[in-house]
Amino acid sequence: MPDRLNEVVGYDRRMTAETDAAHRVDRLWPDPAVDIPLDEAMAGYEPGVVRGRPLVAINMVTSIDGRAQLDGTAEGLGSRADRHLMRIYRAAFDAVGSGAGTLRATGVWLRVGDTLAAQRAARGQPPNPTGVVVAGTEAIDPASPWFDGNEPRLLVIGRDTPFGDAPPGTDLLRAPTERPEPRWILERLAERGITSFLLEGGPGINAAFLADDLIDEVYWTVGAHLLGTDALPMIAPIPGGSPFASRPRGGRLVSVLRHDSELFLRYRFGGEG
Repeated sequence: MPDRLNEVVGYDRRMTAETDAAHRVDRLWPDPAVDIPLDEAMAGYEPGVVRGRPLVAINMVTSIDGRAQLDGTAEGLGSRADRHLMRIYRAAFDAVGSGAGTLRATGVWLRVGDTLAAQRAARGQPPNPTGVVVAGTEAIDPASPWFDGNEPRLLVIGRDTPFGDAPPGTDLLRAPTERPEPRWILERLAERGITSFLLEGGPGINAAFLADDLIDEVYWTVGAHLLGTDALPMIAPIPGGSPFASRPRGGRLVSVLRHDSELFLRYRFGGEG
C-alpha cells in the first residue's frame, strides 16, 4: 500500500541507539538558519485551526517526480530525520489515521515514541493520539496488531463491511453509507472531542478528503530520488473527476526545512491558525 505509514513501520519497530536529537536541518523559510536540531526547528509546532470541524492534514513522502511508492511501499523514499519529523507531527494531533489498506498491509503503527509520549502526557493528553482506521467494503482482520495497542482506537467501517464485535479498547463506528464519507467521519471525531486529524495514507483516502474540500494542511517530504514509474502519487485521481481540475485548490507555503538533499515542506489551505 503506497502510503506514509509503510515508510515508517519498520523504523519504529527497530529503533537503534541513535538519538533523534542527532537529526539536523537547515531552515530555509521562514527565518533562515543553518545546521540546527530538527527538534529545535519544530519547537512550538502545532496545527492550525478550523471552525466547526476537526482540522485535517495529510503527511506524505514522494520522490522528486511525485511518486509515493518504491517497490510497492514508501519505505526508502525518506530518511530517518523524516521519520522523526513524522512522529513530531503525530504528537501534535488528537487523532492519526489511515485507510484500511494500510491496516491490511502493515498492521499500522501510529505511536509517537517514549519522549514525545511523555511530553503529551505532561500536557494532560493521552500518551499517543487516537488511532483511526477507515475501511471501505472489504473485510478487516480483528487479529491485526493495530488492535493490540493501549492507545485509544477508532475503527470506522462502511454500512455493509463484514465485521463482528470490536476487540477491547476499540470504538467501532458503522457508517450509514456503503463507504464512510469524510464529513460524516469528521462529525464523529468532533463528537469525541477531537479537533485535529492527521492522515498518513493512502492516496485513495487522501483523494476522498480532497474531493470534499477537507484538506487543510499538507506535510510533504520530497526525497532526493527520481523513479520514472507509474506508482501512485500522494493523492490518487478523484473518481468521476476532480472539482479542482480547472480551478486548483490554492495553498500557502508555511515552512521549508532541508535535511541533506531532502526537503520538508508544509502548506496550509485555508484555516485560521
